[in-house]
Amino acid sequence: VKNALNNPRDLDRRLVDAQEGRRILDRLYGYEVSPVLWKKVLPKLSAGRVQSVATRLIVDLEKARMKFRAAGYWDVEGQFHPTIGDATPFGATLVSLDGERLATGKDFDDRGSLVRASAVVLDEAKARELTERLTSAKFNVRSVEEKPYRRSPYAPFITSTLQQEGGRKLGFTAKRTMQAAQRLYENGYITYMRTDSTTLSSEALKAARSQAEEMYGKDYIPDQPRQYTGKVKNAQEAHEAIRPAGESFRLPSDVARELTGDEARLYDLIWKRTVASQMKDATGQSVQVRLGANTGQEDAEFAASGKVITFPGFLRAYVEGSDDPDAALEDREVRLPQLRVGQELAADSLEPKEHVTQPPARYSEARLVKELEERGIGRPSTYASIIGTILDRGYVWKRGSALVPAWKAFSVVQLLERNFPRLVDYDFTASMEQDLDEIATGEEETVPWLKKFYFGNGEVGLHQMVSDEKVEQIDRQEINTIEIGDDADGTPITVRVWGDTADVWRGDQKAGIPTDLAPDELTVTRAIELLEAPSQERVLGEDEHGETVHLKVGRFGPYVQIGEMEVGSKTKPPTASLLKTMDPATVSLEDALKLLALPRSVGKDPETGEEIEALNGRYGPYLKKGKDTRSLETEDQIFTVTLEEALALYAQPKQGRRNAATVLKELGKDEASGSEISIKDGRFGPYVTDGETNASLPRGTSPETMTMDRALEMLAERRAKGPVKRKKKTTARKKTTRKKATKKKA
Repeated sequence: VKNALNNPRDLDRRLVDAQEGRRILDRLYGYEVSPVLWKKVLPKLSAGRVQSVATRLIVDLEKARMKFRAAGYWDVEGQFHPTIGDATPFGATLVSLDGERLATGKDFDDRGSLVRASAVVLDEAKARELTERLTSAKFNVRSVEEKPYRRSPYAPFITSTLQQEGGRKLGFTAKRTMQAAQRLYENGYITYMRTDSTTLSSEALKAARSQAEEMYGKDYIPDQPRQYTGKVKNAQEAHEAIRPAGESFRLPSDVARELTGDEARLYDLIWKRTVASQMKDATGQSVQVRLGANTGQEDAEFAASGKVITFPGFLRAYVEGSDDPDAALEDREVRLPQLRVGQELAADSLEPKEHVTQPPARYSEARLVKELEERGIGRPSTYASIIGTILDRGYVWKRGSALVPAWKAFSVVQLLERNFPRLVDYDFTASMEQDLDEIATGEEETVPWLKKFYFGNGEVGLHQMVSDEKVEQIDRQEINTIEIGDDADGTPITVRVWGDTADVWRGDQKAGIPTDLAPDELTVTRAIELLEAPSQERVLGEDEHGETVHLKVGRFGPYVQIGEMEVGSKTKPPTASLLKTMDPATVSLEDALKLLALPRSVGKDPETGEEIEALNGRYGPYLKKGKDTRSLETEDQIFTVTLEEALALYAQPKQGRRNAATVLKELGKDEASGSEISIKDGRFGPYVTDGETNASLPRGTSPETMTMDRALEMLAERRAKGPVKRKKKTTARKKTTRKKATKKKA
């Protein structure tokens, strides 16, 4: 800071122009395209330069899962040991028959077809017959190939890699990671956490090397400090990498008492990664072994691999996580016995194994961050807010850590792809980042570039794309219809999206889609099951006046209704929601009439003469006397509570609403704080709480779709804002008027 004050420089106007250009571009995109979504899909939706592309990535992956068809194949797995010498058992898998390679998952396409004709596909019968023949065969080692193993440490954290590792190792969302990092930075524990640079300052290099030497010994430190080169597209390297602050790093154990659970765990991660980055490579030996046997009908060859790490190097301090479970095993040791070519082996067990190809894995937050970064889309510092936005808008919901697109996300992406293809094109979005960087270097000018984007220059500009004439041509029903497939008769089955709800259609038939059913799970077969399932809606009978009583299913669940709404009338027919204890399949006319007759009169208070009523409300069953209310314990009490029981309840002190809040969902215990996390129904709607901090659910978010990660993220956001400031009551001052003195006329 002192150095900067002593050496001022002129403001770089190009950098300012690039930053302002980026902000104006985002506003042009959002302010012009979002209203199109409001008209054609759903009000209060939003479009964004990076947000919409991120949503498209998730939807495209779900489409690939919907098209995917699984393929099955078999192999044989065995446990072996040498008959002489080191008898350590080891596992091996059948890889070829008569010199032809056995098919694996990589040999099938996403439609379940074999793409490598020469690969041998075993079915269950052949695999079991082969296993029987191999039990009496003699096995021996055919080849042993040893190679040196070397693994270099990972670069220090930048914003995107910190978010990825926070998700993989700590189970944090991107936003939760950045919030914890922000607090660590603000309180002086780490350097600035929004950076694309993997460079460490000279003082950081010295601190990391000295701490590694102190912790692990001089043999673990290379002769020269390690320097890393960034591989991020459009990197902005104004800051150094994310590392512990200061000329010497504080150990995680030294700061643990000063930090909260999230901050302590993240600091530990940053410390380990930084120290490991300045340690020596891990080295060892990897071994590939081929063994086989001849059954008389075929020659079978098995493969086994092993690894021995002779010097752990940086692995003593840090092992990177992975989204791929198989890749996560890369740094683990797998020891094999000392084997030589021709050595006899005994088979301890042989077992046929079935395998099924898997659809492409959905994005986790960590994988989505990595994908956006590799494509050069957006800035890593904005990824956390972008993911938070698509979750809050309801474009995406979470199943565990996987990001699942909602049906309205399909509609939004469909609208953008068909009418604004360039705006959601992956390469075009990445090229915009490059153009903005060229503004920063002076190769482009902000205003001409923005004019070209908005008004066009030989191409259709944004202004023309969103013109009233163009928007009117967009068919809303077509945009909100997603094709699923055809039934056996060739009749199309589609999903129609209307706002936050979606139905499956076949001709004039329709059925609601369960909110927890992922799009790839709505196959043609599942759609037909939903369409042909008996409807809960039915006529229950007639009331005493001859009006028809219906059982219906609405957006908020099943309810009963008397009569139908007349065309042109603004008067809605009487309705009543079913109690939680009622099953729609068994609801009778008598049950419906009891619900429709609520509120029920319990009697009058003998002291005040006020009527006491029993009824069901948003927060459960309760009694009402004027403006005074009391909660009932069960819904059945609405129909059974007596006047004496009601008066006894009113004789007790009234409990606050906080105590009466209904628990909608239990999420479990937060490992960091030990608090029980739940979702409750409060005065202003559902909210998540840990007993001390409350955070309201975003409008349109269903409590059923809330996960522990999202709940902890919301609570962290609420705590970061500090206590709610309550408005002070002010008393109006009385105006005083002075009477003007009047002169009396003489």
